[in-house]
Amino acid sequence: MQNGNINPPDYRHDTVLPLPMEVSADALAVDAACSGNPGKMEYRGVDLATGAQVFHYGPVFGTNNIGEFLAIVHALALMEQKGLRKTIYSDSFTAITWVRKMQCKTKLERNPKTEQLHQVIARAEAWLRTHPFRVPIIQWDTRKWGDIPADFGRK
Repeated sequence: MQNGNINPPDYRHDTVLPLPMEVSADALAVDAACSGNPGKMEYRGVDLATGAQVFHYGPVFGTNNIGEFLAIVHALALMEQKGLRKTIYSDSFTAITWVRKMQCKTKLERNPKTEQLHQVIARAEAWLRTHPFRVPIIQWDTRKWGDIPADFGRK
């Protein structure tokens, strides 16, 4: 939750988070964190209406861009599975581009340390190619709106 705020802001009645009016609360925010790049990577998704963490993966050895990509695909797959249609917000232009092209263009070396993650990437790419399910994926405007609510707060 952004700023530790748990009470609904008085200007919004659809969320407990202090979201700007132009941000939909009927959405998931996704983000990744990486200690080093490559390094220990994890990602998560947060429901913007409740502030609740909806999913979390990692940490595994990877890169921030891979985590951002996988977080979007994870959100898409979860929503399709549950029959939900919500907007996805991501602060990663790279990840949004990779999802639209259905390919994770990482340069992360493939070796025993990264093999499992490369297999997860391959599954995510295959899911994108075989599931036409799509919802709006919007770039989170960090300069204007502050950190995305899924941010790990480690800057």
